[in-house]
Amino acid sequence: MVHFHLNPSLWAVLLAFTSLQPCSADKRVDLIVRPDGGNVSSPIMYGLMHEDINNSGDGGIYAELIRNRAFQSGDESRYPVTLDGWSAVNGAKLSLKKLSQPLSAALPYSMNVAVPSSSNKTVGFANAGYWGMDVKVQKYTGSFYVKGAYQGKSFTASLQSALTGEVFGTTKVPVQKAGNDWVKYDFNLVPEKAAPNSNNTFAITFDAAGVRGGSLDFNLISLFPPTYKNRPNGLRVDIMEALAALKPKFLRFPGGNMLEGNTLPTWWKWNETIGDLKNRPGRAGVWGYPLSAGLGLVEYMQWCEDLNLEPILAVWSGLALDGGELPESRIDEAVQSALDELEFLTGDASTHWGGIRASILGHTRPWKIRYVEIGNEDWLGGGSTGFENYKKYRFPAFFKAFQEKYPEIQLIASPSVFDGMTIPKPAGGDYHPYLTPDNMVSSFNKFDSLTRDNLTLIGEAASTHPNGGIGWSGNLMPFPWWGGSVGEAIFLLGLERNGDKVIGATYAPGLRNLNRWQWAMTQIQHAADPALTTLSTSYYLLGTTAITKTLPVTATTGGIGPLYYVAGETERGSSVFKAAVYNSTEPVAVSVQFAGLATATLTVLTGPTNPYEYNDPWKHNNVVKETKTKLNAKEGGIFSFTLPQLSVAVLETDGE
Repeated sequence: MVHFHLNPSLWAVLLAFTSLQPCSADKRVDLIVRPDGGNVSSPIMYGLMHEDINNSGDGGIYAELIRNRAFQSGDESRYPVTLDGWSAVNGAKLSLKKLSQPLSAALPYSMNVAVPSSSNKTVGFANAGYWGMDVKVQKYTGSFYVKGAYQGKSFTASLQSALTGEVFGTTKVPVQKAGNDWVKYDFNLVPEKAAPNSNNTFAITFDAAGVRGGSLDFNLISLFPPTYKNRPNGLRVDIMEALAALKPKFLRFPGGNMLEGNTLPTWWKWNETIGDLKNRPGRAGVWGYPLSAGLGLVEYMQWCEDLNLEPILAVWSGLALDGGELPESRIDEAVQSALDELEFLTGDASTHWGGIRASILGHTRPWKIRYVEIGNEDWLGGGSTGFENYKKYRFPAFFKAFQEKYPEIQLIASPSVFDGMTIPKPAGGDYHPYLTPDNMVSSFNKFDSLTRDNLTLIGEAASTHPNGGIGWSGNLMPFPWWGGSVGEAIFLLGLERNGDKVIGATYAPGLRNLNRWQWAMTQIQHAADPALTTLSTSYYLLGTTAITKTLPVTATTGGIGPLYYVAGETERGSSVFKAAVYNSTEPVAVSVQFAGLATATLTVLTGPTNPYEYNDPWKHNNVVKETKTKLNAKEGGIFSFTLPQLSVAVLETDGE
């Protein structure tokens, strides 16, 4: 992925939405859907992908409200440890300390809070969160560690307005003991009043007169709102609900570039993301900010559990984003790490890593892993040798090890056949199309020529820049837009036609914090204020009616383009016809025959007159219009309807 900005002059120079020649010949399309034949499709056709880009993890779906809660870096040459997000209260002096007795080896830095001399005030510190905090009348769960001699009776935790200072909620946290050991404090905080906006802070204060030695040290200061399914260290409710409504079938994680790391030492070390938060060192993110590692391997698996998702686990292949890669003499290190990770997830308690999962983390039941991807975009990285070495020794080493230890797992190479890799059976590949809408439409039949031996995951995909743009150097859109989304829908229809050759497909990236991002085109946008959680135009497409078996379609009038289509059966047992219209000069009259069926529901998505319009978080608009119509079939099971230009439609019958 690359960083881009919108050129404001784009709309002025684009005279037409598409550079393809408009289609007007097929004003009418008559189709017959055969009840027999077709192919069994992938059971996980549509899913999700996540890496921490755009503050989509920390400051996004990971529900932690405190920014820079444990003063982590992962690579101090890239991310010096700072007090970012913290401010003093009532004259306290804040500084970073690297104590001889840190909270843990993983968290060597802590925040020293020095009190003013001879002060009788209540002093402390505040945190601004990830560009604010949403405050409602609900239970917040918090904790912090403190070290130092304190003879006061309590600490005070509070939520207040950053603008007016109005306190919405406060709680006293009784002191457990005095001394120089680290002590953990847990508390619950229920505000008495909801805040009118998200411009709020969290503070911890204490009696300055009770401090002996002039200062106290704090670390791992945490505050969570209610989380999805009430998971400790869990995920944000509104974002998870939005994802659940998509009815996804898989989650590809942890990336994405995040998996690889900027340098060889900073790849996503899975074993540093498990266990107690105080034992997670965090890591150097690859998108311009350090990561807390609070959203770790176990949390990803719980995400899969809570949404009933098939994990597609990506394991490090020995390549870093700066081009560094493990030599052939050391590739076994990466292979062994992957095998250890699989043992941690799937091994019983008698195995080394399965025992750690069961005894230390308390998860006695092993997880199921059916899909493992080796690396991420290895066709792209490593300079002139990275891809060649992936084909020469890195992927073969993983392939051999997994065939021996886990032959039942579907392996996926991070390149695809479209990237120039011959992938050994039974492994699949991963294809990442970031295209114009025209090129998405042109890819409708891209998978027709593949065989079932060319099994492919579409692990990332999106319309990212407009027709006639100048590519990755600029002229990319600020949000998904309706015309681009229709192009994506047609690409997905092409995938569903070839569902026996496709593992699954996902939009990427999925999430973007509106306050800091590196990749504007995302399915969902969010901020501290849940009112800004916005479903993009690409959210409203085809995933909720995934086809489990295709059905042959014969055209008696017309053909493919400007109407693109597929038919099949759904997991509900219904028959379904899915279509989209692109680049038509007028509406297309459609008739679809499902012999023996009498009623159906037609759902049509249409957009604005200007195809470049998008769902704007600050306008709270939705440019996508959904229309549902009950249809009765004519004699012979023929359903007739008309679809306008740039529309997406699903006709689902009421019987099998």
